[in-house]
Amino acid sequence: MVKELKKGEIPGTPKQFAIFMAIVMAVAFLCYWGLRDIHQTLAATVCIALVVGTLMFWRFRVAIAFIGMAILLLTGTMDLKHAIEFMSLDVIVFLVGMMVVVALLRDTGFFRWLGIKIIKLGKYEPRSIMISLLLLSAVMAACVDEVTSILFMTALVFELCERYKIDPVKCVISVVLATNIGSSWTVLGNPIGILLALRAGLTFEDFMRWSFPVSLIGLICLIVIILVWQRGDLKLLKTRINAQLESGTANLDEWSEIKDKTFFKWGIALFLGVVVFLALHYRLELLFGLERDTLLVATSITGAGIAMLWKRDKAREYLERGVDWWTLIFFLFLFSVAGCLAYTSVTGKLADAATGLTTSPVLLTITIALGAAFGSAALDNVILVAALIPVVQAFGAIGVNSFPLWWALLQGACYGGNITMVGSTANIVALGMLEQRTGYRMTFRKWILIGLAGGLLPLFIAQALLLVQLPLMP
Repeated sequence: MVKELKKGEIPGTPKQFAIFMAIVMAVAFLCYWGLRDIHQTLAATVCIALVVGTLMFWRFRVAIAFIGMAILLLTGTMDLKHAIEFMSLDVIVFLVGMMVVVALLRDTGFFRWLGIKIIKLGKYEPRSIMISLLLLSAVMAACVDEVTSILFMTALVFELCERYKIDPVKCVISVVLATNIGSSWTVLGNPIGILLALRAGLTFEDFMRWSFPVSLIGLICLIVIILVWQRGDLKLLKTRINAQLESGTANLDEWSEIKDKTFFKWGIALFLGVVVFLALHYRLELLFGLERDTLLVATSITGAGIAMLWKRDKAREYLERGVDWWTLIFFLFLFSVAGCLAYTSVTGKLADAATGLTTSPVLLTITIALGAAFGSAALDNVILVAALIPVVQAFGAIGVNSFPLWWALLQGACYGGNITMVGSTANIVALGMLEQRTGYRMTFRKWILIGLAGGLLPLFIAQALLLVQLPLMP
């Protein structure tokens, strides 16, 4: 399990390192036994070691990725040209641009304004407030990204819970679960969506047609689960709100968060302009004869360029602090290591083995969805998807219709991120904030029951609806 270290605790003890090395050696032996090829064994072992090392030594994940890449290069398992090619620089550049735009939007005070506005629209009714928080979490994740969404939603939850003196733990878990589901709505919601859009040729319109409707129903299912699970806390919140309403201290002023209304309005206009062009990128590329996905990347960095020219005094801050460079560098090496599985034909062997069992689109779709869900429960879903993309591509290369498999992979990974504490980047970010703010350390037992319900039940519903539409898919 990933956990923050206590003060004075030594990160990476000899015992932990010995366990890690034992796991790596066992994996290497099993991979060679199954693959019978040195380079394929190295590729698979390094990829699995990166996953296990990230899980065991979260703080050192970038160092582990660097060493893994060095091993692949020095052993000739992958050449430098392909190592750079597999780094998916188009994905990284897109994320850099969007993070800069979101940093500017955050600077306007928009997120806090919107959160308070939603609470007031709920008329201080606890069930309405909780539904609003869950909807807002999903919508924000879909419009910006899950990490940005969870940062602001968690901060909003703390403010709400402190104001009414209630325990924030269940509320934090709830917004995390909604964030993970909402991140599957659009191409913008999750690095997974960007990966699939650029690797599978899926457009913003495809996401709105095939993912958004079924995931919206999945969110409705989650809302019902959360309202039942939180009924005790909501009853307490009702009591506290009524007490403050009677004393006249319950009102919130959303405009108190906005220092410059002109900046606020134009910041929203810039963000909406970026979102509109991203939504229309495929049509515009066809209209102007541009290479596919050119506008997807160009729109992101154009928005970032405008933001930095507009707020020149904060341009460096937006780029240095608004962009999560640590995570992006990790992604670079993660994508490259995962790409080596395809380069050495490991994924081709996996696809052949799977199709040897069945070529039924229904069974393959279900298998991919469940495999992605439970795989994401064990490790961060971005890591899992980066490793599985070449597998799905291999299915397509041998004649299997891979279109439904991409949506199964997306939904399985996003929803499966709800199952455990380490299933998604959003989970880890929110729990880190919770521990820092309250000192509470999440336990596996506290999370797992609601995580299973909040991940698997919406996934089953979404997959059932997706399978019904199989005959309509290209």
